[in-house]
Amino acid sequence: MERPFIGSRALAAGAVANKYRLRSRFRAVFPDVYLPDDGSVPTLRQLAEAAWLWSGQQGVISGIAASALHGSKWVGDDVPIDLIHPNPRAPRGIATHRDTLWPEELGLTVGMPVTTPARTAFDVGRWLTRNEAVARLDALGQATGLNREEVLAVARRHPGARHARRLNTALALHDSGAQSPQETWLRLLLVDAGYPRPRTQIPVDCGDGYPRYFLDMGWEDVMIGVEYDGAHHRSDPEQARHDIVRHETLAELGWIVIRVVAGMRRAEIVRRLDRAWSSSVRADRRIA
Repeated sequence: MERPFIGSRALAAGAVANKYRLRSRFRAVFPDVYLPDDGSVPTLRQLAEAAWLWSGQQGVISGIAASALHGSKWVGDDVPIDLIHPNPRAPRGIATHRDTLWPEELGLTVGMPVTTPARTAFDVGRWLTRNEAVARLDALGQATGLNREEVLAVARRHPGARHARRLNTALALHDSGAQSPQETWLRLLLVDAGYPRPRTQIPVDCGDGYPRYFLDMGWEDVMIGVEYDGAHHRSDPEQARHDIVRHETLAELGWIVIRVVAGMRRAEIVRRLDRAWSSSVRADRRIA
């Protein structure tokens, strides 16, 4: 991977012959920060390093970019790079924040200063809207085993921080069991509809003492599961065959599984869950 560099330094050191060569062979991703002009799209890691160079190597990578460097999935290469840095005149593609950092909130990742997972969660939970913050926290938890108490410890070091209530709300809804942003969206939809918070990644024992299947989310007491099926469930024949057998086995065990795909309306999903819940409750009463 080609690394970004500071153009003026490269010229002064003779690493690039002249300004014409700099402008014709390389492209400026940020002021005076260049990458080879080879037609490829810069990666998030390249852009993060470029943003750090733009800051004079004084900024600290934070927010969504930091979560990606910690291993979070589902982060596009085109997200703005958040920097904790006092310069308010950031170029397009960089967002700066004049926040205080304690030493224990700072680490090194791929040779660059990056906020720790706990501090990253503290920032993401405050800076983003509720649903996006929860999705980002879920992904960060998947990647790092995010510790809620460590995030709260960061919050205690910053009394009066802006949007602290957003953080508390996002942390209360966070669940590392979500395996995609769509699963997070679906879980929040169910909670907002008034249902008890579902458990994620429910193991299902098919009679041999070992979990053969895991449900995305649901309620074991009423044996209702809810799953989000991505496009691969329909485009991959082998996956489709597996899903048919899996669905039939779960039904034989008494599970009602509601499957959700892209494009379904919220009202439709909730209506299907209402019917399943009513059916399950009636069955329990008959057994009793």
